[in-house]
Amino acid sequence: MFTNIPKAKVGIVAVSRDCFPASLAINRRKALVAAYQAKYDADDIYECPVCIIESETQMVEALEDVKNAGCNALVVYLGNFGPEISESLLAKHFEGPKMVCAAAEETQEDLCDGRGDAYCGMLNASYNLRLRNVRVYIPEYPVGTAEECADMIHAFLPIARAVYGLSRLKLITFGPRPNNFLACNAPIQQLYNLGVEVEENSELDLFESFNKHAGDARIPEVVADMEKELGQGNKKPEVLATLAQYELTLLDWVEAHKGYRDYVCIAGKCWPAFQTQFGFVPCYVNSRLTGRGIPVSCEVDVYGALSEFIGTCISGESVTLLDINNSVPDDMYEASIRGKYDYQHTDTFMGFHCGNTCSSRLVNGEIRYQRIMARNLPVEVTNGTLEGDLQPGEITFFRLQSTSDNILRAYVAEGEILPVATRSFGGIGVFAIHEMGRFYRHVLIEKGYPHHGAVAFGHYGKALFEVFKYVGVAQEEIGWNQPKSLPYRSENPFA
Repeated sequence: MFTNIPKAKVGIVAVSRDCFPASLAINRRKALVAAYQAKYDADDIYECPVCIIESETQMVEALEDVKNAGCNALVVYLGNFGPEISESLLAKHFEGPKMVCAAAEETQEDLCDGRGDAYCGMLNASYNLRLRNVRVYIPEYPVGTAEECADMIHAFLPIARAVYGLSRLKLITFGPRPNNFLACNAPIQQLYNLGVEVEENSELDLFESFNKHAGDARIPEVVADMEKELGQGNKKPEVLATLAQYELTLLDWVEAHKGYRDYVCIAGKCWPAFQTQFGFVPCYVNSRLTGRGIPVSCEVDVYGALSEFIGTCISGESVTLLDINNSVPDDMYEASIRGKYDYQHTDTFMGFHCGNTCSSRLVNGEIRYQRIMARNLPVEVTNGTLEGDLQPGEITFFRLQSTSDNILRAYVAEGEILPVATRSFGGIGVFAIHEMGRFYRHVLIEKGYPHHGAVAFGHYGKALFEVFKYVGVAQEEIGWNQPKSLPYRSENPFA
């Protein structure tokens, strides 16, 4: 587990309405905890001994108990119908992500004194939470057996990590966006609405700190680590010491500037003046930090870095940020995809960036020069990219973004990287997402998204969708790759 993302510890509080036997809720809570511990890590959860019945005093006792136990997430468990006021107040006053689920009835042999009616109580709970404007995670079908509710709680963990992490995140930026890069706009009001702190710095601040790290005694150790990581891919050994100096600059900046925040991500500048003044491009260093759970976006893409952090919290693994870059040529599709994979040509595209993807996500990664920048600059100041085709496998493409008029939007689409040689440069892969052509037109273009998208290596659409809802994205503003049977609102029915 990365140190730059939280570990969720979930407090489970059972609730019971006073006209139902309290033992019903308590015994169901015990069964839930036992079911979880039998299947998952027992350290994920904490069983609160206080059963809330109808007393607000009990609510306060339970709240203090889960806080003292170090819980940063909460499950309100309706062991029976539940006290709608006390349970919703518990969720309101708990400072962290919370979930509500309910117990199913166990047997037809005990539907008198053993019937809990939590199916009904769940409706009252949701109504009262709405009255108090309390955001909670409610599973798709929130009523289940002990084993089923244990699975629900386990599915809540990545959601909880992301929501909790955002509330304790500092997003550090260096420099304004490059000119002609308005697409990666970053209205910061929504960042503060999400609970994120923002620290904006000049490239000059970073350059001063970098120069002060010249001759840092730690540089040889970092160079040795880079050499070990790159192996045969170390094609530019002459630039490693300078890159190590920059890596130490960023890591020291993080430690000195994160303040009271627990977690950090960075949106950094990388052109046009960076390479001529620093003497390299920062892509490889960005990849190394992202590989350690400290996402670093390029081109000062603030919401890209934020999206990467969310993906890291959910997956517990490294992510990347790529351009939704170019179409797959006809001859490549015909030779390598048609008939071999269940994708139309318009389902495919190439995701690319200069060299910011972690080496563990590449096939035979090599450190090289930045080909695009070298068209206008000496090659020696463009060294520092990490190139290679991306490892094939499942992916989720996603992004959380505030529009220029301060509307919070998001998209998520699951797909895969195909084992097809790209025959190109940079960190690049051939991506396939069902109905990508329509998604591209009616979500990415229609909703004004930039060309950068975050990529998690695995299918995490369910958790991402829930996180986006939880943090306040209106459901109609969450885009996804809809099947043909479900047209987009902007889709021409006569096309």
